[in-house]
Amino acid sequence: MIDNDGYRANVGIILCNRDKKLFWGHRIGHLDSWQFPQGGIDDNETPEEAMYRELKEEVGLSSDDVKILGKTKSWLRYRLPQRLIRKNNSPRCIGQKQIWFLLELTADEDAIDLAFFDTPEFDHWKWVEYWHPINEVIYFKRKVYNRALVELAPALFKGMPIPEKPLYEKRSEFRPKQRVRRSLFRMRSRN
Repeated sequence: MIDNDGYRANVGIILCNRDKKLFWGHRIGHLDSWQFPQGGIDDNETPEEAMYRELKEEVGLSSDDVKILGKTKSWLRYRLPQRLIRKNNSPRCIGQKQIWFLLELTADEDAIDLAFFDTPEFDHWKWVEYWHPINEVIYFKRKVYNRALVELAPALFKGMPIPEKPLYEKRSEFRPKQRVRRSLFRMRSRN
């Protein structure tokens, strides 16, 4: 479902355990790509229905295994880098708009099953501290992750101090590699 501005409707899932650690999944086929579960909202599907479907497909959990602690009040958007925008698609998708859900795992950790679906999204996972994802997720999703975590922190840390947020690191996994490739190309062409 892509809106008139080119944003695909999507849900993001922040899954926590009883120790307030967050599920952090490693994407299959990507060397160092970690993220929260997420996925598109189908036609005639509510964000909550999409969240439960994606939770089952990507993490193997059902509504009986979790409790909703909160969700973002409005859509959070991110744009895709130009190199990831498919030019020949119609309608053209330039990014994602997401409703984020904060869930608590109420089942045993053993209920998590990354291989539940035919085409798994993640090959392994770990529990991480609350603010950890902001600096480890791919650069173009960082602002959305920050906004979702800031908005949902009070729902997780009710009556407790919210952990201090580390300094936001501005870095890109792609730009340095591109500079290195260009440098190697220049070196070869000089010989």
